[in-house]
Amino acid sequence: MTSASLPQGVLLAFYGDDFTGSTDAMEALAKSGVKTVLFLEPPTPELLVERFPHVECVGVAGISRSLSPEAMEQELIPVFEALHKLKPRMVHYKVCSTFDSSPQTGSIGKAIELGLAVFGERRFVPVLAGVPVLGRYTVFGHHFAYSMGDVHRLDRHPVMSRHPVTPMAEADLRLHLAKQTDKRLGHLSVLDLQSKELTTVQQRLESVLNTGSRVVLFDVIDDAMQLRIGELLWHEAMREEEGSGQNPEAPPLFAAGSSGVEYALAGYWKEQGLIAPAPPAPAAAGKGDFSGQNPQPLLVLSGSCSPVTEGQIHYALDHGFIGLRAPVLQLADTDTSVAEEVESRLMDQAAEALRTGRNVIIYTSLGPQDDTIPLLKQQLADAGIEPSESGKLLGSRLGRMARKLIGLCQLRRLLVAGGDTSGYLIQELGIMAMELQAPLVPGGPLCKVYAEDEALNGLELCLKGGQVGPPDFFVKVMEERTIGP
Repeated sequence: MTSASLPQGVLLAFYGDDFTGSTDAMEALAKSGVKTVLFLEPPTPELLVERFPHVECVGVAGISRSLSPEAMEQELIPVFEALHKLKPRMVHYKVCSTFDSSPQTGSIGKAIELGLAVFGERRFVPVLAGVPVLGRYTVFGHHFAYSMGDVHRLDRHPVMSRHPVTPMAEADLRLHLAKQTDKRLGHLSVLDLQSKELTTVQQRLESVLNTGSRVVLFDVIDDAMQLRIGELLWHEAMREEEGSGQNPEAPPLFAAGSSGVEYALAGYWKEQGLIAPAPPAPAAAGKGDFSGQNPQPLLVLSGSCSPVTEGQIHYALDHGFIGLRAPVLQLADTDTSVAEEVESRLMDQAAEALRTGRNVIIYTSLGPQDDTIPLLKQQLADAGIEPSESGKLLGSRLGRMARKLIGLCQLRRLLVAGGDTSGYLIQELGIMAMELQAPLVPGGPLCKVYAEDEALNGLELCLKGGQVGPPDFFVKVMEERTIGP
């Protein structure tokens, strides 16, 4: 990236409301040539100078999608304050591209209010949910998502309409957000965004802002429209009268939405020649070999209830993977001795298979109709535990198993499926940061891990949301060969 074209310092800082979505945002930037590092804890300015002087965009992988509004305050305010110290031109609260949230769990409206409180008021908060490359589209305020061969309106989506924690019963994102915040909502539709002239689109934006709207939802139907939004957002972030880019104390532009924000910005920077071409991805040079080492087995940990992941598990089992169903009722038992005994037994089974070179999947459920889902909800309710806590309970247990198995079996590659559990799982590993290693499918990249623990440092990690990837995705991750440094 040329300093003459774009300002020095951090261009964009983002917080991902789950871990799989955080790697999605990182991938969108990094594969376009924007130097991006994803951290598990907010970095200090000093750390960036000392360890990551090349960084241009910074991400923090979080867990707020599974939190109550009160817990979101405790989680987000310290992170936002730390990101503010990096003096980014923009800050993005990154959410899932299916916008799953509710007033009680993972409230996007609450996050917007907290962002405004920490970063200060700009003219408006842009909200962008659509990501054409992921099959996510917003048209006249209504959101649509591709799944299993067709594009579905969000409230009729075969997965999101039946999400076990935040089922989406409303496709109009304006109505959905209005239940989460009192901020006045505006909207730029596909008709407003058709013009290729920035000034015309800016005039439409001014008309919306003149109504008193301070949160503006953007439609997006294709890459060209996404590009125009990127141009508009970057010009807004760099408005001279705001002093952004000139006055280091000026508040950054705060946005909320999917990785469409990253794709929009990176696309605009790339179109304008403001960023250097991305280096080629590590070359494919065969199958089943990682970083020039001897073949290593793949460990998959799945906490996903998605039918997409269900299909991927079945495909992998049909192609030689060993499947171990995690006994979730016992793992979530309030009697910790029961949970620990089951955890130990499951880990021993996995280690035995991995040591013989077999690829292993440990999974908590097979699709949204799995019998254990309602049973686990009832068990938690009987114990006075909120159902949304299931991700934390299971994710933490899976994470402890993963860390032990990585050391015991000298694993070099790990795949984690499921947004709600992945954050708690990865937190148990003790990772400091991640960078893009190689793109696999949009939204599911292979990442390189930075960690103080030598067993984890350099680990190749793929975090996959429930809706991401084709049926053979687990096999593709196993076969992908990358040539390490």
